[in-house]
Amino acid sequence: MAEKVARKRIWGWYFFDWASQPYNTLLITFIFGPYVASVLEDGSQAQAAWGYGIAAAGIVMAILAPVLGAIADQGGRRMPWIWGFSALYVIGSGALWFAAPQDFALIRTLFFFGIGLIGMEFATIFTNSMLPDLATRGTIGRISGSGWAFGYLGGLIALVMMLLLFAEDEATGTTLIGLQPLFGLDAEAREGTRFVGPFTAIWYALFMIPFFLWVKEPRTTTRRVDIRGALRDLGRTIRRLPETPSQLTFLISSMLYRDGLSGAYALGAIFAAGVLDWSVVQTGTFGILAVVTGALFAWIGGRADERFGPMPVIVICTTTLMLTVIATIFVSRETVFGLPQAPDSSLPDTVFMVIGATIGAAGGALQSASRTMMVRQGNRARMTEAFGLYALSGKATSFLAPLSIGVATSLTGSQQWGISPLIVLFAVGLILLAWVNPEGDPVV
Repeated sequence: MAEKVARKRIWGWYFFDWASQPYNTLLITFIFGPYVASVLEDGSQAQAAWGYGIAAAGIVMAILAPVLGAIADQGGRRMPWIWGFSALYVIGSGALWFAAPQDFALIRTLFFFGIGLIGMEFATIFTNSMLPDLATRGTIGRISGSGWAFGYLGGLIALVMMLLLFAEDEATGTTLIGLQPLFGLDAEAREGTRFVGPFTAIWYALFMIPFFLWVKEPRTTTRRVDIRGALRDLGRTIRRLPETPSQLTFLISSMLYRDGLSGAYALGAIFAAGVLDWSVVQTGTFGILAVVTGALFAWIGGRADERFGPMPVIVICTTTLMLTVIATIFVSRETVFGLPQAPDSSLPDTVFMVIGATIGAAGGALQSASRTMMVRQGNRARMTEAFGLYALSGKATSFLAPLSIGVATSLTGSQQWGISPLIVLFAVGLILLAWVNPEGDPVV
């Protein structure tokens, strides 16, 4: 009986990844981001605006994440916070329906997008902190990898449904299989594509049901919240970080390479739409390939993590992502790695498909392995605190990649050179891993 309950709890935890993944897949990357680019028409302007918008949300998260994490840890409950941030997810994503091309308000659109993004990211912080309680140290890599893979599968199914049934091609007004958008949605007003907002909200609300039913917290963990005490504990934890150099170095390293990965995810599709002039449907098709490789390699990475540990997986994936971004700079409609291309050449499209698949594969395995590495670096007696620090490091500079891309794109006027800051983030993160002990700091 206990084994059955534990198995259901793990599957309930998986369903958060399944429910939340469409925000990344549909809104940030493959459907709504390119839609904004098509409405604004100027690819560089769209990339810069999207970068600034995500940066603003990142700054809010950087300020609030450690404070709310400390307060929640002090109270001993995670579920009320997950409920609250889930509401922000649903409200923010659902409101994107109002981003009509004939009455497009960039500030309003970015505001609601940011509200949903904050909800998704904070809910993830609290669900990630549950990971150490789900499995033993020896099997946690497989659990983490399977969770990421399950989430990618959910994102893939959601993306396929949007492409086949709702998202219309701007030129033809029909979906990927030639249908009019369902429910009588007006293709001329881009209602099929804009439905991605309500669709994402409904998807999340529906598939969070198993999570809330099967993932339970002991009622005895509730404690009176002492906000001053929580902030005091947070300050003490941060001051003690130099006493655990491996953990500190990993937090800084992962802060940089995770920020680079977020930038690649958030702006990859806008890059393709602006540089290669892809339609929403073309970009979505590219997204299917990236999500498939992400799911497959998250699962493979979880098995590799279980056998070899998370460090080799992290090093290989970070190196791959750095080289992939370098390659992206040299791809355009006119040239591919310096070789001139005819206007009707399909080589730029093929190369960027490979680039997207590679980013998906490396990103899926990297995120899974990073979660399990945090388990190894943290103090087993204070694991919730450790994941709070992991969340802090992930959000403290979450604005850096989109902001630097926005600035670089504005200064150069080039989408290719605009993504060059990602190379620096991956490179520095990779170098710092040399000072991380794969087994964590020695117990003194």
